[in-house]
Amino acid sequence: MFVILNLFSKKDKFESSGSVEYIVVGLGNPDKKYERTRHNAGFIAVDTMSEKLGCELKTLKFKSYCTTTTICGKKVLLMKPQTYMNNSGEAVVQAMNFYKVNPQNVIVILDDISLDVGKMRIRRKGTDGGQRGMANIIYLSGSDMFPRIKLGIGAKPHPDYNLADWVLSKFSDDEYKTLLKTCENALPAVEHIIAGNIDKAMNLFN
Repeated sequence: MFVILNLFSKKDKFESSGSVEYIVVGLGNPDKKYERTRHNAGFIAVDTMSEKLGCELKTLKFKSYCTTTTICGKKVLLMKPQTYMNNSGEAVVQAMNFYKVNPQNVIVILDDISLDVGKMRIRRKGTDGGQRGMANIIYLSGSDMFPRIKLGIGAKPHPDYNLADWVLSKFSDDEYKTLLKTCENALPAVEHIIAGNIDKAMNLFN
């Protein structure tokens, strides 16, 4: 079904090794004009996490701004891909390949138009749900086994509204405040997932 599996050798495709054991990636678009847009909810969540962890994503590596930190005793790479949303997989798979991290240890934080602003939904795996960044990660890795944290950005105002225009629109001030409160739960959700308690994370935050 997937055609780009040669990014990994058959021997080491998803074997975990190396210093980094988990990757947490927030999806979004670079450039100042995309700040506070709905499609950048993943970036906003990872920035919130990094503040809580006392680290900064300022190293440019794997086509991303990233940093390493420790969560639940595990060395974790935090990433904000700079490839633009639709090519997020280029950055994620490059980091997976370098550290030999399997998909189950890559936690993707992304926006979801099917959820109201302020809602969070955690999933163990699954399809891309129409989110193109997630679709590219699944396509380039050949796997849909990525745990993900979905952040609500609200549905289009009406069915005829252009989807691209909607996800690239900015949150209102009230919506942004609500999103930030939700992003406060991103770190504890990630902690539960890394600790092997994804069911508890779903019960707490879904």
